[in-house]
This record gives sequence, C-alpha cells and structure tokens, in this order.
Amino acid sequence: MDSDAVLLRGLMQQVFRRFGVLASDRTPCGQPLPVAQAHALMLLLDSSPLTQQELARALCIDKSNVTRLCGRLASAGHIEQHVGEDARQRLVSLTRSGRRLAKRVDQASQLRFRAILHSMPEPSRGQLIGVLQDLVRSIERHSPQEPA
Repeated sequence: MDSDAVLLRGLMQQVFRRFGVLASDRTPCGQPLPVAQAHALMLLLDSSPLTQQELARALCIDKSNVTRLCGRLASAGHIEQHVGEDARQRLVSLTRSGRRLAKRVDQASQLRFRAILHSMPEPSRGQLIGVLQDLVRSIERHSPQEPA
C-alpha cells in the first residue's frame, strides 16, 4: 500500500475511534442508543415514512440488517411498520416517542458538530467541507458492497 493510502487509513481510523463511532451503546453525541438506530431515527425525521428498502439504501445496510434494526426500534416503541401499497413493502414511520427521541439526537448531533467545527481555524472549515464531499464521492465510487 502506498504511504498516502496508509496515512488516510490511519487518519480515518483515528477519526472513527476518537469520535466514538465504535461505541455500541451510545452515539458520538452522547445519546444512549446505538449509532445505527440514531441514524435511522434522523433519516425518518427528515423523510417519514420510508420503505424498509429505502431505509436500508440510505443507511448502506442490507435487508436482514434493516429488518433487525426496525425490529429493535419497533420493540422500543420508536417506529411503526405498516404494509405499503405493494403488499411486499414495509413502510416505516416514527411514533410520537420516536419523533421526540430523533429530535433530541438531531439537536445533540448538531451541537457536537458545531463545537468540533468551531474549534478549528476558520480557513480550514470550508476546506474540510469540500474535502469531505470529495471523499464521500470517492467512497461511493469504490464501495465494496451494494446497499440493499
């Protein structure tokens, strides 16, 4: 592996670890739920209802993982699932408690990212956004798996 690729890998690993992505019981912004559940709730807050397939695609996870994720969220009372227009579709929407939790997660996430961004030198902020947009596009082009 060339030295830039090794450096990128190491920096990405540091970002994931220091940001708290690897914690299984809380979000990086300190909310007491797994990261995947937090992401699902925030996606549903922005565009509810979604089919399980749309949710899986947005989260970049497969069908069995989104089914388990939805099962956990439904058991906790955060989402409801309904049969869609096509009987094979499962529509997912937030419950009242799910909407409240999603808003808390969204607010905590915004505060965390604002604090991180504002602790950086101002000239670096715009550069960071542009570089991250380029990184996301590159990751999408070189993804090892197809989402559901």
